[in-house]
Parts: sequence; C-alpha cells; structure tokens
Amino acid sequence: MSVHQLSPADARRIAVRAQLLDGGQQDDTDLLAVVRQLTLLQLDPTAAIAPNADLVAWSRLGCAYSTADLAAARDKRELIELDAILRPAPDFALYRAGMAAWDQLGPGEPAWREVLRGWVRANDGCRRDILDRLAAAGPLPSRDLPDTCVQPWRSTGWTNNRNVTKLLDLMCARGEVAVAGRRGKERLWDLAGRVYPGDPVVPAEQARCIRDQRRLHALGIARATGPDCMVEPWDVDAAGEPAVLDGVRGSWRVDPAYLGQPFTGRAALLSPFDRLVHDRKRLTDIFEFDYYLEMYKPAASRRWGYFALPILYGDQLVGKLDAAADRKAGQFRVHAVHQDVPFTKPMTAAVNDQIDELARWLDLPVKR
Repeated sequence: MSVHQLSPADARRIAVRAQLLDGGQQDDTDLLAVVRQLTLLQLDPTAAIAPNADLVAWSRLGCAYSTADLAAARDKRELIELDAILRPAPDFALYRAGMAAWDQLGPGEPAWREVLRGWVRANDGCRRDILDRLAAAGPLPSRDLPDTCVQPWRSTGWTNNRNVTKLLDLMCARGEVAVAGRRGKERLWDLAGRVYPGDPVVPAEQARCIRDQRRLHALGIARATGPDCMVEPWDVDAAGEPAVLDGVRGSWRVDPAYLGQPFTGRAALLSPFDRLVHDRKRLTDIFEFDYYLEMYKPAASRRWGYFALPILYGDQLVGKLDAAADRKAGQFRVHAVHQDVPFTKPMTAAVNDQIDELARWLDLPVKR
C-alpha cells in the first residue's frame, strides 16, 4: 500500500471535516447523527459557558440544538453513559466482549491493572451485595448501596476510601453494572443487562478493529500508536491507510474516505474538551496551535482565561474566546478575544457572528 503524502493544510481539512466542523451546520443533521459520527460525547461538569456535551453538539448543530434533545436521547437510552462518556447504544456490542474478559491478564498490560483486579477480588462479598441490592431495587445512586468492603480503596486523590464509588466503576468495566441515568449530577446504577441493548456481542479482536476504524473516521487522521489511555484512546493501530505529513516527524493513519474531497470552511467556537483539540500533541503537530485549559491555574497566571474556547476559522485554529455565561447577572460576558493571528475583517465578522449565536442559544444578551 502506498503512503499518502499530505500537506499540513490537507491534514487540517481532513481533521476538521471528520469532526463535522466544515461548511456550516446541516439542517438535516440531528444530535444522534452527530454522535454516531463523533462516536462519543464526553461529559464534564464544568459549565462556565455550558457543559461540554452541549457545547460540542451546539458547535455542530447551532441553535437548532436543544439541551432537551440530549436529555431525551439519554432517557430513551439512545445514548448510554460509560466512563463519563455518552456513546450510541448500538456501540455497546463493541465493548461487552472486552468487559467480559476484564479479569484476564493480557500481554503487555501495565501492572496497575492487576492491582485493580486484586482489589475487586478482595472485596468480592461487597460486589455480590451490590448486585443483589440492584437486582432487588435498582436503579439506585451509590449512596443507597451497601459498603461491605473488607479492603478500603486507597488513593492520594478524591476517591480515597470511597469504596462503593470505586467498586461500581470497576464493576462497570467488568460489564456487571451500568449507569442507567442521572438524577441531577448523581449517577443511577443498575444491572448492565437492564441497561445495555441485547445486540449480539462482537468478538473482542473484531470489536477492537471496528472501534479503531470508527475512531479514525471520527478523527480523520491520527497516529497508529499512542500512550495508554484510561478511557478513550487517541491512536488507531492499523485502521485506514498510511500517511506522512510534510514537515512533521513520524507516520500517521488517514481515512481514505476524506482524501481529495473539496473543502469549505467556517468559523466555530469549540469546547476545550472538543475532540478536534483534545489530543494536545496532535493539536500541535497538525494545527501548530498553542493551547491548554487554564481553569486549574491561579487567575493571575492565566494567559487566555478560565475556560477559553478555541476559535476555528476555515482549517485553522486562530485564537481563543475568554467568555462566561453569568446566569445571575443575566449576561453572556465576553472578556477577551485572543488573536493568535491578526484577524481580517471577514474573520472578525464571522467570529462575532458565532459569539452572537452562542449567546442566542444560551438565551443571554452579550456583554462585551
């Protein structure tokens, strides 16, 4: 197979198109179609402007998107939560074989995975108590489930001694329980068989290849290998076809469906967790964009703002929007528009239009 030689512009346009950020919103595209293409919507409680899942949907659908659409899709279990990520319900057939094999040590696995297995085995009695309680009365929040762990969970972080919370997460990884919904921000748990569709389970190796192919179709271009990720990988193994980028070291994989396609760009405001920008190494390699989320930094040390939104214009990331939805004051406050490159008049007009549209969607007047 020949290796595709791509320019940086080629790579950027492939990535933008794959993420449904080219050419304006499509009137005939709905939320489920967007999530099927992206493969996921990441949940995050930060809502300086709006929660991540809603911002990602708005960036693709504009004011045609309503948060009620997401709530309805979750209530109908068209989208199901796994590891704080919403995925299309049919996709769970691609994960269940791996869940069933969770107790099996795979080749080259990091040592911490066996530590997790050992902790679950040590607390098998509590695991069974939770299953019995859910079978009798689920869905239930974690606070209504028994903590009969004999070995507490030790952590230097916020999960320390939160035995039931940690055990539920690992039981979810094992395919025994699942998030059945939410009451506010609180997860409701139930037996996985009551939540996941009854579609035939795809064998583990075949499922991994399909997930790699779908991930590449969502990203457009990605590395074959990458660092181990707890939730959603950034690499795609042998999916797609090999490619190299002019001026960028190393090899890539590209989805050939995007090669040679015409490109029409637009302006878009992106969540800091958007998949176009989430892989910061790929972001630097392809877009040469300097960005990181600053909400964990002291205010005086921030360059762009607490929850600055990357600004896309055409096939380039051109700046950051420092803004916040001030519900108490009833305003969408625009603190600054940071320009990585000098904005032309058309760029300024397009970005301002996006700011105004975001404010309309939030139902807040703009305060500049």
